[in-house]
Amino acid sequence: MTRRTVSHEDGAIYEFTPDLEPIETVESGAELTIDTRDSLDGAVQSESDVIDAVPDEVNAATGPIAVEGAEPGDVLRVEIEDVRVTEDRGRAVTIDGFGLLDEYEEIEAPRTRITPVEDGSITFDTPEGELEVPIEPVVGTIGVAPAEESYTTLFPHDHGGNLDTTEVTGGNTIYFPVFQAGAMLAMGDSKAAMADGEMCGTGAEIATDVDVTVEVIDDPAVDLERPLLETDDAWKPVASADTLEKACQLANRDAIDLLAAEHGVDETDAYIFSSLVGGLEISQVVDPLVTVKNAVPKEYLSDPF
Repeated sequence: MTRRTVSHEDGAIYEFTPDLEPIETVESGAELTIDTRDSLDGAVQSESDVIDAVPDEVNAATGPIAVEGAEPGDVLRVEIEDVRVTEDRGRAVTIDGFGLLDEYEEIEAPRTRITPVEDGSITFDTPEGELEVPIEPVVGTIGVAPAEESYTTLFPHDHGGNLDTTEVTGGNTIYFPVFQAGAMLAMGDSKAAMADGEMCGTGAEIATDVDVTVEVIDDPAVDLERPLLETDDAWKPVASADTLEKACQLANRDAIDLLAAEHGVDETDAYIFSSLVGGLEISQVVDPLVTVKNAVPKEYLSDPF
């Protein structure tokens, strides 16, 4: 099958809505390279370029891409084969009123740090010399058309969106519930490097090429309500909510549903078992909702679909 390229120049969105119109329609099983631009739309090229406030339009997501045969109730499987940076610099910023420590007087905002890309690393200058951070590209915003409400690409929810989850990277697979015909996949907001939590509000924001294969799973064995990540060794339900506690509850609830179906136990036993083998992890704590995941090792959970 010939790999197709979908570029942000063909179209990009700043809002996931229920009535998205596709810029491209592909068949299930299509192999794609998705070209994304940096989340700040090229506005930051030097450390003198600062962002005073969160822009009205941020996190451009290339797409949407309709996948033939995808219907509400199906699951869209997005295998991420590779994420490659396509610029010679990343940019990490602080923005007034945004970030985990935005209320701390010691934190200066706005500020921009440019992170040059060289030999598989980015560099962070300090008075004591350069610190090197390995490039581990992450797709920050990825999702499908939501069921009823609309969400900007800064917002994470059940449709995906601004999940800022480090495992959304090459070698892993992410599954989305399909709410609208065609699913309407879009992605962007990549980072050359990002820590779990994304504490200051950004990673090293950068443009990327993302190689994916998309596949429709019809009549899935589980009723998927939110994104689900598959890594080499774990299944990780991903959930977003207005508090960390609520997000943890949703991610735990999704995990016990999977465990109950796998092992033929009731929800209480699955709940108890999840407390033995699961592992709550923070994705991000800076977007309008916070995002967590619950890692269940594959030795206790096989392919749920």
